[in-house]
Amino acid sequence: MIDFFSHLAHEFEIPLKNPVLVFSLILFIILLSPILLRRINIPGIIGLIISGVVIGPHGFNILAKNEAIDLFSTIGLLYIMFIAGLELDLNEFKRNKNKSFVFGFFTFIVPLSIGFPVCYYLLAYDFNSSFLTASMFATHTLVAYPIVSKFGISKNQAVAITVGGTILTDTAVLIILAVIIGSSKGSLNQEFWIRLSISLAIFSAIMFLLIPRIAKWFFSKLESEKHSHYIFVLSVVFFAAFLAEVAGVEPIIGAFVAGLALNKLIPHSSALMNRIEFMGNALFIPFFLISVGMLVDVSVIFSGPTAILVALTLSFVAIFGKWIAAFLTQMVFRYSNAQRQLIFGLSGAHAAATLAIILVGYNEGILDENILNGTIILILITCIVASFATERAAKIIVVESEDNTDELMKNNAVSDEHILLPIANVENIEKLLEFAILIKNKKSPNPVSILSVVSNNDEAEVNIIKAKNKLEEFVKQASGTETDASIITTIDHNTASGIVRISREIMADMLVVGWPRRAGILQKITGDKLEHILSHTDKSVFMCSIEQPMITHKRIVIAVPPLAEYEFGFKQWLTKLSKLAQELSIPILIYGNALTNNTIQKTIKNEKLSPTISFKEFLDWDDFLILSRFISTDDFLVLISARKGAASYMSYLENLPSKLDKYFSDNNKLVVFPQQFNQAFRLESLDDINAEPLNKGIETIQKIGKGIGNIFKQEDRK
Repeated sequence: MIDFFSHLAHEFEIPLKNPVLVFSLILFIILLSPILLRRINIPGIIGLIISGVVIGPHGFNILAKNEAIDLFSTIGLLYIMFIAGLELDLNEFKRNKNKSFVFGFFTFIVPLSIGFPVCYYLLAYDFNSSFLTASMFATHTLVAYPIVSKFGISKNQAVAITVGGTILTDTAVLIILAVIIGSSKGSLNQEFWIRLSISLAIFSAIMFLLIPRIAKWFFSKLESEKHSHYIFVLSVVFFAAFLAEVAGVEPIIGAFVAGLALNKLIPHSSALMNRIEFMGNALFIPFFLISVGMLVDVSVIFSGPTAILVALTLSFVAIFGKWIAAFLTQMVFRYSNAQRQLIFGLSGAHAAATLAIILVGYNEGILDENILNGTIILILITCIVASFATERAAKIIVVESEDNTDELMKNNAVSDEHILLPIANVENIEKLLEFAILIKNKKSPNPVSILSVVSNNDEAEVNIIKAKNKLEEFVKQASGTETDASIITTIDHNTASGIVRISREIMADMLVVGWPRRAGILQKITGDKLEHILSHTDKSVFMCSIEQPMITHKRIVIAVPPLAEYEFGFKQWLTKLSKLAQELSIPILIYGNALTNNTIQKTIKNEKLSPTISFKEFLDWDDFLILSRFISTDDFLVLISARKGAASYMSYLENLPSKLDKYFSDNNKLVVFPQQFNQAFRLESLDDINAEPLNKGIETIQKIGKGIGNIFKQEDRK
């Protein structure tokens, strides 16, 4: 018994050395500190940093810095930068790249301009020490980025330019670090600049040219190996960090670049993105924040007046410089006060790059112990200030955005949208479900309803059980993206009738249906099952043919008929396709007439949609296949069709699905039948009049006219 207690006491000797006990303690801290401190309105990030201070070697010395903690801390830091690059809206960034450069300039030059005179004249350091310390003020670490992610405002323009500015200023500062170190060693010569330029060029070529091609091939060939996707992504992140270090810059730059390289290949609503964020926010990033706290030595404040003066001066200059940069950015681009505070909060925290610069400078003998200790205090203060500022600004922006979209939600009912996914072939459900998840509004409380209609015969009850068992797997697939999915099985003599009935019962406003499998019976099915659905329901119908992975697309090409803007479902399909483009980070190209294109452009501006969109005029609907000259196999081809009697209906539209299936067999395709008013836009009084013979006659006359015209052209050539 005595041996047992002595062994137990030995295990709990501080600092703890048992790896299992150390890991357990850190997990309990990650679990409890945000919960407890949230009750007194302290952000969870601050709780983790303070916990690190308490248990660290400068606190109660419960944990000592070791290789395991350093490893997890490094992973967490790289994870923060990787997620920032991955969640960056590239379309928004491209539109605002000039703004990112302006903010990057402000957040670099302002702290540097304030910091250098303070260090050189007030603190009396030499040129190299002053310049290196001042450059430290220009850096910032996106410690508060998880707050932005949690509130769902990562697509806000202020976030986009701050993240873009981060990579610009940190890269510049880390290059300055390499230059100052080279200068202190006397190796700042032509060879140094040539080596740095070549290594950065090679690194950029590998990350932006080679890695995306390998990733696209991997995701396409091993589409079913979902767990392998996550391991592959982690491998790319750490390989990129290593390459950046070899190239002469900090690994955090490599992690951010890895996020940019994989940005288009990992949709924000995908299961893979959910896994990446979950592992980072649950484990790796909290480890990093705790390790930052473990670096803080509060006792340096009481070691003498010089230490206090340096620590307070550095902290004030760091906070003031970043606030001025955010204020100037607000003035130039006329941002709101909340956006200015968000920019300040995101750019105000100093941790990773700051620590890297100071430690390297200290180890090289350029900086003294006062600067090192003052910087560690600065890290704690700026992380606390930045976290509070970011959370407060994020709450204001969320409230403002909800107020601005309340009217839109009432008009379009997007908050209560309900997508119905009728399944005829279980083999196709995975890709259709992925499409439905990508376009689904995340604020809708309704699930994606997966419907299976069973024939009404003696085996109906057995078939219902079989259908439910088959579909359960896809409910798990949806849950992997944090999307609710429900299974509906029903009995009906006719599949189409069952689909129509259920769509009314659950009040669905959108149906996502599969494409007919065999081209030979396309017309038959279109005229039977789909025609019955279109004629007996007013819902939007999205008919999809998705054979290739969605990440292989380079753009969405939409063909829009004249008068499509007068359909009730016009805003709905435009919003959904804009969301799809944003998820895949690809542009939209629209073919339509001038009036329709102008209306689309105005709608996108009024509804505050954010796709990168371009327009081309198209009028030859009777010769639709002319578009094949401009369509490549990696285009997602969308045709906006219409029901008979609708404002934009043309007889040409009826034959286009079969032509798409025949001539664009390698493309992923979508045909949209927009939602109608409840009979308001239909010519009910003329229902008894069949206009089909007249339409056919007009088509025949047009074809004869074309034929005669071609004959005369051939005669003229002869």
